[in-house]
Amino acid sequence: MRLRLTKGSKRPAGKRRVRLTKRKIRKKQPPNRAAGPSPLYDQGYEAGYSDALRQTADHKSDEVRAAFGEGYDKGRYEGGERLIETQLPEGHVLPEVGLEGVVAVGLEHMGHQFLRLTGAGEVFERMVEAMDAQRPLAVVRLGDGETLALAQELVMSAEEVRRAGPFLAYAGVDVPDIRARDMLADAVRRAGIVGIPISRQPYFQPLLFAVLRAHGIDYRELTLTFSTVNYMMYLEGYLSRLLAGRRVLLVGNAAEELAAVLERHGVAVAGAVAPVRGIDDVPAVMERIRGASFDIALVAAGIPAVVLAVRIADELGKVALDFGHLANSFVKGEAVWT
Repeated sequence: MRLRLTKGSKRPAGKRRVRLTKRKIRKKQPPNRAAGPSPLYDQGYEAGYSDALRQTADHKSDEVRAAFGEGYDKGRYEGGERLIETQLPEGHVLPEVGLEGVVAVGLEHMGHQFLRLTGAGEVFERMVEAMDAQRPLAVVRLGDGETLALAQELVMSAEEVRRAGPFLAYAGVDVPDIRARDMLADAVRRAGIVGIPISRQPYFQPLLFAVLRAHGIDYRELTLTFSTVNYMMYLEGYLSRLLAGRRVLLVGNAAEELAAVLERHGVAVAGAVAPVRGIDDVPAVMERIRGASFDIALVAAGIPAVVLAVRIADELGKVALDFGHLANSFVKGEAVWT
C-alpha cells in the first residue's frame, strides 16, 4: 500500500513547462435554433460574417508579418551585421559573406572553449548506477527563475529581479530573499548533476554564468546537463526504464494526482508529499519525506525543488530528480506514459 503524506492543496509552483503534445482543435459548431430566421438566412449570415472575419484577419496578418519582418531585420543588423561593420579594417568591406558565415568561421577557432553537456542517456545511466549501489545523487535544473533568484543583490538589485521575474513568487521565492538565494547557491555547489539552459537569451545562459561567478561557483567543476533533461529522458524513453522496479517518492503540489497516473501504469509509488509552499517550507517538507521508504524521488516544486533534491541526496543517501512541470504534463494528459 502506498504511503500517503499529503497535506492540504495548492496549485503547483514550478518552472516554465515545455509543451509535449499538440491538442486537436475542433471547429465550434453554430448553436441549434428552435425558432428564428430561416436556415438559408442563417447560412448566408454565417458565410458573410466568416468571410469578413477572414479578410480582416488576413489584413491584420499581413500587417503583423510586415512589422515582425522589420523588427527582425533591425535586430539582426544591430546585433550582428553592424558589429561586423565596426570590426572591419577602415576602408574595407566583406563581400558575399553573411552573419552566419562569420559566426561559423569564428566558432571554428573557439573549439577549445566549448563545453560539452551530459546527455539524457548518460544521466539515466548515472542515476541507475547510483540506485543500484545505493549512492546519493541529485539531478537539478536551473532555468530563468533560478538564475534570477541567484542574482539577487549580487548581479541584479532586488527590484530589477522583481521586474524581470514577476513569476518568482509562484515559483517559490518572494523577492527579496537573500536566504533563499544562498540556499540555492549552496545546493548548486553540492548537486551531482546540474541542468543548464542552452538559450543565450539574457536571463538564461548569460545571467547564469554571471551569477555562478558571483557566487564563486566554478562551472568547470560541475557535471552539467540540459535544463530540459527531465523532458529529454521522457521523450527518449529513459523515464519508464528509470522507474521500473523502483519505489518512487513524489514530492510537490501535484504529487497526489501524479501518483494516480503513475500507479495506473504499474509504477510503485512509495508516497506523495504535498504541498510545498515555497522555499520556507523546505524544512517541514523534509521532515515528511523522512517518513517514507523509497529508491528515487521525483520533485516537482518550483525553485525549492533544487534545494529539496540536494537535501534528499545528502541527508537520506537517495537519488532525486528535479521533475519540474513534467509532473503537470502527465496529470493533464499532455505527456503519455510509455
